[in-house]
Amino acid sequence: MEKIVKNVSIMCFHDELCQVYNALMTALSLLREGSKVTIFFGSRGVNALHKEKVKTLQCLPDQPKEFGEAVMRRMEEMELPNVEDLFVMLHMEGAKLLACPLNVPLFGMSETNFIEGVKLANPATYYKEVVIMADMNLTF
Repeated sequence: MEKIVKNVSIMCFHDELCQVYNALMTALSLLREGSKVTIFFGSRGVNALHKEKVKTLQCLPDQPKEFGEAVMRRMEEMELPNVEDLFVMLHMEGAKLLACPLNVPLFGMSETNFIEGVKLANPATYYKEVVIMADMNLTF
């Protein structure tokens, strides 16, 4: 069966665990099907790229605590990889991980806070070279 290769741009603007997880799992699935994947983290999404903050992302923080805890238990029962492991897989398998250079300082971060493999996006070329050139643009 022939693989369909696409240029995929994924934008993640949230730091809620389920949104970040969905963005990363989608990216990994597309990457493993042979697509070229770039994931851009903007707005609160940059918090997912922080070495320490990534460990404390919450699932459904706007819902009663027991809902988020139930989802987390179910994820553990399903033996799904955690967010940190997904980032490692994406980096090692060739996804491009980019952070918004405007939002990083707004959230009190610098490049030294990033998990491995993350680079600052170049605002002069990001949209022209990634978003416009993409076959698919997905947002989370």
